[in-house]
Amino acid sequence: MPKTPADLFAYLDDLGIQVTTVSHPPLYTVADSQALRGDIPGAHTKNLFLKDKKDNYFLVTIEEDAQVDLKQIHHMIGAASRVSFGKPEALMALLGVAPGAVTAFGLINDDKGAVRFVVDSDLVRQETINAHPLTNEATTSVRSEDLLAFVRATGHEPAILKVSS
Repeated sequence: MPKTPADLFAYLDDLGIQVTTVSHPPLYTVADSQALRGDIPGAHTKNLFLKDKKDNYFLVTIEEDAQVDLKQIHHMIGAASRVSFGKPEALMALLGVAPGAVTAFGLINDDKGAVRFVVDSDLVRQETINAHPLTNEATTSVRSEDLLAFVRATGHEPAILKVSS
């Protein structure tokens, strides 16, 4: 059973990580987010759940306005081949979230370490990062270094790479 937002907040609290969360109508795209989220300060994320031909999975987190070259990113992230978007069933099985709610916080559900986490180096330079807390009906703000601490606490070593163009 995937973790709930309440489970996530308890986990973050146990780690001593302070967050601020704002509830809002469901947001499915970056455009939805920009139109409906209001004034939530900090960098907002876009998340790509990718897989290569050998069924290696990657979660790539970048700033919402950043662009990535999906034909070339496999070279940067260490994929075995070109990548495609992972299927919704794999997303739910590995990260416990549905399309539209993809988030770095989903790593709390990947207890087998099946997903490699890649975060854009431009994003981690920001003081505050905003991400969905396992649901697209809220946005959680966390300090950049605390997000990386969370990722490490889940057993994932973040790959901090320049993947945006």
